[in-house]
Amino acid sequence: MTTSFSLAPLIAPHGPLRVAINLGNPVLAGLDAATGEPTGISADLSRRLAAQLGLKIEWRIFKKADESVQCVRADEADIGFFAIDPVRGEGLHFSPPYVQIEGAYMVRIDSPLQSNHEVDQASHRVTVGAGSAYDLFLTRHLKRATIVRAPSSPAVVEVFMAQKLEVAAGVKQQLEADAQRLPGVRLLPGRFMVIHQAMGMPAQRGTQARAYLNGLVEDAKQSGWVAQAFVRHQIQGAAVAPPGYPAQD
Repeated sequence: MTTSFSLAPLIAPHGPLRVAINLGNPVLAGLDAATGEPTGISADLSRRLAAQLGLKIEWRIFKKADESVQCVRADEADIGFFAIDPVRGEGLHFSPPYVQIEGAYMVRIDSPLQSNHEVDQASHRVTVGAGSAYDLFLTRHLKRATIVRAPSSPAVVEVFMAQKLEVAAGVKQQLEADAQRLPGVRLLPGRFMVIHQAMGMPAQRGTQARAYLNGLVEDAKQSGWVAQAFVRHQIQGAAVAPPGYPAQD
């Protein structure tokens, strides 16, 4: 992709590139224990964009996806990293996705549940991170089960265990890690949804800014950069999004 410093004022009109990073999904982002700086594929993509535009970065760090969404929607950040969802689309431009992530269910080892389609029953309480993509999806699709919203995605299993709920829902990789450290739990096979993770910017950015962001993501996928980031950050279970998936406003 051609470097274009001239586009910097269109993408980051306030000076530095202000980046909203959500720490709720450990597959995508975290904090470096030594420096306190954001790390992970989301942070790497931010640095890639900033370098192309010749800008410094100002980080906006959040623990919940919904807080990150609100920050970008309010133009308090120039870019963020979000699961594409129709509820979130208002006030945002989504790039094509760069990563696909599976959502899974966790139950106790003695649960009678054996498959994902058995979860939506009136006797079941499903906990999910408030405002997360999984919350938005399940709010639309679960018709009988009760949704219990944990304060954040990382708190889902804690709420699931403490309140003795029937099901926990979230990032498959995170639930798999929790299942390895906690006795008496297991994951239901397969997935109940696929998250299409994209970059986002305020909707008021112009056509050129949107096209540049879209091109950045497509180039990162097609050049192998995203796949290399998976290796660099030891990401397992996620997939590089296919090329050509349309951006969404």
